[in-house]
Amino acid sequence: MIKEKIVSQVEIRPVKLTEIKQLQHLMRVAYVQTYVEDHNHLDVNTYLNQDYSFDQIRQEMANPQSQYYFLVVHDRLAGYLKLNIGQAQTEPDYPDALEIQRIYILEAFQGLHLGSQLMEFAHECARFHGAKQIWLGVWEKNYDAMEFYAKFGFHQVGSHDFIQGSDVQTDYILLKDLD
Repeated sequence: MIKEKIVSQVEIRPVKLTEIKQLQHLMRVAYVQTYVEDHNHLDVNTYLNQDYSFDQIRQEMANPQSQYYFLVVHDRLAGYLKLNIGQAQTEPDYPDALEIQRIYILEAFQGLHLGSQLMEFAHECARFHGAKQIWLGVWEKNYDAMEFYAKFGFHQVGSHDFIQGSDVQTDYILLKDLD
């Protein structure tokens, strides 16, 4: 993956193995800020304890085809990005693509166009790896996110189940062909 990108007081950099605890905390806070109002708290906690556990994150970080990036603004963690290529992708249907598995900005930093910077960085990573496409999954009721992705040229090509605790939800699969 690409090493890092620094623009003004914004830095996008790889997460180090020694920073798993900070990443885990950031992931949990961002997820709760994004979804807790619309979901059962027990289901959210179950999901966080399984998919955002220290061991799960460490295992994902050990995979050379996955990379986590911190978004840092004025030396403060503002968000993060997780990218997958090859066999690390969560769907097998896009072997020549890069997957944006997670892209989150903390509430305090939203509205500053930081999501656009993460998205542009993901595009740079895709080109670096020779990917022909970028894809991601988005909850069918996350209308703001779908609008954001549409601005970058993503369109729906399918759906899959997303399991959060006992709640089976639908995620739309969005795809973008790269030039």
